[in-house]
Amino acid sequence: MTETDPLTGAAIEPNAVDGALPSLEPCTLRDLVLYFVRLGTFGFGGPIALAGYMQRDLVEGRRWISERDYKEGLALAQLAPGPLAAQLAIYIGWVRARALGATLVAVAFIAPSFLMVLVLSELYVRFGGLSWMLGTFYGVGAAVIAIIARSSVKLARLTLRRDRVLWVVAGLSAAVTAWTESEIFSLFIAAGLLNLAVRSWPRPALGGMAGAIAPLGGVGVLAASGAPGAAVNLGTIFVFFAKAGAVVFGSGLAIVPFLHGGVVQGFHWLTERQFLDAVAVSMITPGPVVITVAFIGYLVAGTSGAAVAAAGVFLPVYLFVIVPAPYFRRFATNREVHSFVTGVTAAATGAIAGAAFILGRRALVDLGSVAICLMAFAVISRVKRMPEPLVIVSAGLVGLVAKGLSP
Repeated sequence: MTETDPLTGAAIEPNAVDGALPSLEPCTLRDLVLYFVRLGTFGFGGPIALAGYMQRDLVEGRRWISERDYKEGLALAQLAPGPLAAQLAIYIGWVRARALGATLVAVAFIAPSFLMVLVLSELYVRFGGLSWMLGTFYGVGAAVIAIIARSSVKLARLTLRRDRVLWVVAGLSAAVTAWTESEIFSLFIAAGLLNLAVRSWPRPALGGMAGAIAPLGGVGVLAASGAPGAAVNLGTIFVFFAKAGAVVFGSGLAIVPFLHGGVVQGFHWLTERQFLDAVAVSMITPGPVVITVAFIGYLVAGTSGAAVAAAGVFLPVYLFVIVPAPYFRRFATNREVHSFVTGVTAAATGAIAGAAFILGRRALVDLGSVAICLMAFAVISRVKRMPEPLVIVSAGLVGLVAKGLSP
């Protein structure tokens, strides 16, 4: 009987011999890098789809990667903070050629969408004041809200299931994010510890793990608080986005509330409209959603700002793979680790819903934008495998007709 991967939904053929590694086809590092260049260039559909493409192409099709290595990479991507698809790609590169393979695959996977964002950023800055572009983003912004809302629903079904504790955690996280209009990272740590305590009850399993994680609470509070009026320099940009890269649990969209609290509420680098446009740009380009940081960096400090922001956000993602990778098999099945990460992921899911509420209040300014949002939500909910870029482009055209061409 064919097994189905619980995350991607892709079919996974069982090994001929239980526990044995399948026979693999020869694969050079150059072949692997070129594959990820193509995936980074044409890989639309979000992290779940990208992970499914890798399983289909590298495990089933080309047989370059064993099923066991793929599953372990997927598990690591779920356990560690960072965008799932990027971490899975980096782990696959590490499996084939250790640090060199991880580095080259990371660059190959991220570079195409980064370059696309640079082009869109330049066009946005150069023509952003034109009425046609303002009208386009009127529709795009409404569609982005629909996509974020739909993603939060899908993530809730995938990660929370029927677990009452996780639903409570997600609900509290959503409420706090919506109320404070920022992402409080220490709340993520508390959510993980709460779920760990509930799963371990009545066994006192918090001691060692709580001691190891407690210092992260202070780091989270620091990361979530911007310094209003701080001078914009490349060092400040790098540090902020490196902190942001360390809190992307569950989905690349988990970075949205954190970025909003920093670049809009804290540092005041972007306006609400510019931030929503930045999220839209990340959704009409292939590759990881967190590439939106390049657009933000470009608006703040040009091409150098874009490069520094991208380097900052992906550095912790890269380190969270290559550092634990050699030891991952030892703790991947640890029940306490799994419980903690499950709690953090539930909080991240709630934060995404809270971010949708925050951004929706700014983007849905009239009946027209509300109508576009509802139509976009209905389409992506009812039409299977509807490409999100197509929805965004269509919404942009509607917005252009509704606003951009009006005198």
